[in-house]
Amino acid sequence: MPHIDYYFSMLSPFAYLAGPRFEEIAATHGAEVAYKPFDIMTLFPRTGGAPLSERHPSRVEYRNQDLPRQARKAGFPLNLKPAHWPTNAAPASYAIIAAQKAGGGDLGGLIYTLLRASWAEEKDIAEDAVIREALTANGFEAGLADSGLLVGAEEYGRNTEDAVMSGVFGSPFWILEGDQRFWGQDRLEDLDLTLAGKL
Repeated sequence: MPHIDYYFSMLSPFAYLAGPRFEEIAATHGAEVAYKPFDIMTLFPRTGGAPLSERHPSRVEYRNQDLPRQARKAGFPLNLKPAHWPTNAAPASYAIIAAQKAGGGDLGGLIYTLLRASWAEEKDIAEDAVIREALTANGFEAGLADSGLLVGAEEYGRNTEDAVMSGVFGSPFWILEGDQRFWGQDRLEDLDLTLAGKL
């Protein structure tokens, strides 16, 4: 059974655009997935990146053209400038970590629901009510929004450190079998082909 570490930020529009496609690929190949939400604002300065507000205007302009194109390509609605972005990504990340430990629900669905809430539904994913609604919609107990706070905080920090040590520098980022790296939703086809032994 192939193993994939999936590193992602709950602030990332590109993680949103990866949508459920990654889960479909993983299921097709029977892959085991470790979901690792991390703090991208801590990661960027340690790996040569920069927050959007600090990027050169040409990079920002390209992002503003490319994101809508990628959203249309994926068939997803996208608000390029969401009302609640950037927000505190930690509460949603903690809930995802707690849900992964608890099991019993649709973890990929939970992640996508929260990302869609931010990038298409004008919701603040730092708000308890938004997190609880996403948890219950995907088969998890709403109380995970509270009970996982301490463990979630510790693992969130560990995930960020693991990301730096593993060569992660953006989101979404997949590492197959601890070696093969794939960055960006536009590399999902490459991940699929690699899992199939064709690349």
